[in-house]
Amino acid sequence: MFTGIITNIGKFIRRTNRFFIFQADESVCEKLYSGVSIAVNGVCLTVCKTTPKNLFSVTVMPETIKRTMLGNLNENDFVNLELPVTAENFLAGHIVQGHIDGTGILEDIVLKGDSRFLKITVSPELNKYIVEKGSIAINGISLTVIKAENTYFTVGIIPYTWTHTMLRYVKIGEQVNLENDIIAKYVDKLLALRIPCQSKKIHDRPV
Repeated sequence: MFTGIITNIGKFIRRTNRFFIFQADESVCEKLYSGVSIAVNGVCLTVCKTTPKNLFSVTVMPETIKRTMLGNLNENDFVNLELPVTAENFLAGHIVQGHIDGTGILEDIVLKGDSRFLKITVSPELNKYIVEKGSIAINGISLTVIKAENTYFTVGIIPYTWTHTMLRYVKIGEQVNLENDIIAKYVDKLLALRIPCQSKKIHDRPV
């Protein structure tokens, strides 16, 4: 589990037949070992190998490539990194699983004062879980939805988040990873199961 509070920026080095290889600060790599989880642009991945050169390797499944933008990474692209939350951490963001629901497209960036407002288009399948003032993780960053429309939503980025994450490197038209609020997804599932049951009870009533 993660909180969506990005602690470091890493760099994509290369892709081999088996691994995606990333570089990170020593402060991150010294906490990594084979089998531990790390969120890369919001994707929960398992570390397979570390090296003395502050490199770590992960295996990325085909489903992950399909659901996320990791397959579009180029050498030396920056990525957001977050280590798993522990009992000693503050839950400063929101509950983030690292299970990406899909991607959105960055459509626009508007500068207002010292903050930036991002407009992201999204599919109907993901949009139904997005509500104004609700939480969403974009490339692993815990953010608050400002406006939620039929085909897009907006979020605000304060200067600190802009300078301490890789969002400042995302270009208009590029994909970003999205993870919807886990509570919304569970509620949607439970309601879908409940409605047929209620309908059956109504039809089963004697007349």
